[in-house]
Amino acid sequence: MSEVMLQAGQSNSLLAFHRKMLRDKPLGGIGGLIFAIFLFCGLFADLIAPYGMNETDMRRVLQAPSLAHWMGTDHIGRDVFSRILYGAQLSVIIGFLAAGLATVLSIVLGVLTGYFGGKADMLIQRFVDAWMTFPDLVLLIVVVSIVGPGEGQIIIILGCLYGIAGSRIIRGSTIAVRENMYTHAAQSMGASTLHVLWFHVLPNVMPVVIVLFTTRVGAVILAEAGLSFLGLGIPPPVPTWGSMLSGGGRTYMYVGPWLALAPGLALTVVVYSINVYGDALRDMLDPRMRGR
Repeated sequence: MSEVMLQAGQSNSLLAFHRKMLRDKPLGGIGGLIFAIFLFCGLFADLIAPYGMNETDMRRVLQAPSLAHWMGTDHIGRDVFSRILYGAQLSVIIGFLAAGLATVLSIVLGVLTGYFGGKADMLIQRFVDAWMTFPDLVLLIVVVSIVGPGEGQIIIILGCLYGIAGSRIIRGSTIAVRENMYTHAAQSMGASTLHVLWFHVLPNVMPVVIVLFTTRVGAVILAEAGLSFLGLGIPPPVPTWGSMLSGGGRTYMYVGPWLALAPGLALTVVVYSINVYGDALRDMLDPRMRGR
């Protein structure tokens, strides 16, 4: 009974937090709503999509948007709206898994190096500095060319790419928390290192972690679309927004402009909404930003 009441209280506080965001940060609140719609469409694409993702009808090739096909059809008669929904499903899987892997890697590297410091911190941070000097797209192209395209490979590559770079943000927050009085008090009372990290350091860097995760989701979706556009992403016939842009969208853009506009707008709206939602979360969770 107490667990049910605790869960209900947490859900009510979460709803109250987002209502406050809609009032104080309307752009971020709207971005969060769009983000939630995107998640819903991605998770339940099999139920929402009116047609199969590769269901063809050669009698309806390159049809303009209509009541039967809200976003028109492509060059082999597939419904563009259904393929956008299935592309969102793939973006949800890749975005959340890769962003989750990146966040965990950033926490492990950032918290440990920021808390302990010393020579290990110096060596790891020099490696991070060297890693960040390489352009992201070049690293992605090189690694994917070596290991080959695929959903699992893309998730691991993007997770490692953004996780190593994001560790510097977590490290900075950890250093600030390490120097606070409550951390020194716990250490002076004989608390173990694991206890201090778990109960004092990690909870106080969680606002930064949450914001980092939301921004990483948008970055991963955009990076996956770029790889798919270059032909290095998820192989066909699985629809992705990047492959829709580079395939029929680029070839038949002048005959059927909706083939490029539909995935391009979906990608733009989703990434923008995630970014403004992450900015609003940062402003709401960071005490130094609340007064602005």
